[in-house]
Amino acid sequence: MQSTTNIKHFHGGLHLDYHKEISKQSAITACLPQQRYVIPVQQHIGVAGEIIVEKGQRVLKGQMLASTKKLISAPVHSPVSGTIVEIGKHAVLHPSGMEADCIIIENDFQDEWVERNPVAENYHQMNSHDLRNIIRNAGIVGLGGAVFPAAIKQTEININTLIINGIECEPYITCDDRLMQERAKEVLSGADIIGHIIKARECIIAIEDNKPEAAAAIQVAIDEDNTDFFRLQIVPTVYPSGSEKQLIKIITDKEVPMNGLPADINTLCQNVGTAYAIHQAVFKDEPLISRIVTFTGGGIHQAQNLEVLIGTYIADCIEQCGGYTKDAYCMIMGGPMMGYSINTDQLPVVKASNCLLVSNSDEIHPVNTEAHMPCIRCGRCVEVCPSKLLPQQLYWHASTGNHERVAEYHLFDCIECGCCSYVCPSQIPLVQYYRNAKSEIWALEADRKKSDAARARHEAREHRLLLQKQEREERLRKKREMLNEKKGKSEENEIDAKKAAITEALARVKKKKETQAVTPKNTDNLTADQERQIKEADQRRKATENKNNE
Repeated sequence: MQSTTNIKHFHGGLHLDYHKEISKQSAITACLPQQRYVIPVQQHIGVAGEIIVEKGQRVLKGQMLASTKKLISAPVHSPVSGTIVEIGKHAVLHPSGMEADCIIIENDFQDEWVERNPVAENYHQMNSHDLRNIIRNAGIVGLGGAVFPAAIKQTEININTLIINGIECEPYITCDDRLMQERAKEVLSGADIIGHIIKARECIIAIEDNKPEAAAAIQVAIDEDNTDFFRLQIVPTVYPSGSEKQLIKIITDKEVPMNGLPADINTLCQNVGTAYAIHQAVFKDEPLISRIVTFTGGGIHQAQNLEVLIGTYIADCIEQCGGYTKDAYCMIMGGPMMGYSINTDQLPVVKASNCLLVSNSDEIHPVNTEAHMPCIRCGRCVEVCPSKLLPQQLYWHASTGNHERVAEYHLFDCIECGCCSYVCPSQIPLVQYYRNAKSEIWALEADRKKSDAARARHEAREHRLLLQKQEREERLRKKREMLNEKKGKSEENEIDAKKAAITEALARVKKKKETQAVTPKNTDNLTADQERQIKEADQRRKATENKNNE
């Protein structure tokens, strides 16, 4: 087993009371099948999938319900066989309590699977692209909390170091701990698949030193693997060592560049739950339809680690844990540091759900954003910030809505770990201010993009209309030129025709005169008097012609 020597430390962090003993000894138990399941269409970062089923349709377990053609997205699948009874808006797990598009399935309890074709051990003969497609079609996302589509993170090839994150630094949560204890071989199998996809040179399994049982189980699996690819690394228990950037700093002594990615320093980090889900997809052709969730806290009778089908109501899980105690005070989805309060248990478990903490009045109190005291500039928040930010400055600018200034202080490098809020003597809910500022900036950015798109469409339309006008005017100009040319030719032809007609008329007159001059008169049957008159007329004509000639 690896020691904690020769590893690095990140800036700040906290030593907390972890309370993991409440649920740590609870083995993974399957959540009992329920009558109805609510499947949100979007359970990941990115674009929601397109629903490909309809109300009244019977579906099989593992059948795809919403597919996607977008890059950053993930499909969702049916956790049971049954009938779709409704498609529409339903309350989902979200800090704002929002509603979203959901598919509601009535369980027929037949557990009839869709046809499956697992790849199993043959994955070593497959290329990276085909394996990524299996992971993508299985709807696998990061199960450490970010729920970023896993296949997208695995597009970089020839990564030097693959880190499998088994830290689980958030208090109360033990689902990853139990997963590593009970299914270590499957976790390593999934890690090997990821390593094959990205052509990694080494794989480091990182576990905190407060999880000796999990570390021992992983070490046994590594020894049985008998290759040089895997290595166990024990990490000191300091919150938030499980955050991606902080863990990479601990393991490699390298820092992810600002606005950069782990791939920029030749590293990839994936959660142990994600690795296990990938093993299930490749070896069983099983999509991500369930996950292990810790139900803990003094507000329930029996803390447990339940393997829950996606879409199961929280209330059904609580019932399997013995129900609420009389001291139940509040519910937090996630851990006490990075989780958020919910006010109802009529919400479905989703891919991002790793813990439901039901606290009593002596454990955790909901944050009151209006009850805090003014900042006294003590600087404790700066000392504990693992991202080396200035939380005090961020708070001032976020509270006044100065988005430009919060951006200057690198708001989006905040991992929302809650360390600053935890140590603040004025009890300022700093993380909530940061989350609100991020949401506002994202909303403004979305509006800006819509505005830019609308302006681009308008400019394109104006340009198109201008081109159409120019083309129309050009066609009219050419038509006018053609008509003028035709008209000019017509007038010339008409003049020529008139001249020709006049010439022909003159020629006819001239010819007639000539004919009259040479054509002999008809003198037959003339009287003597008529002959005399003709003779006199001829004489007069000749006399006139002679006179004119003179």
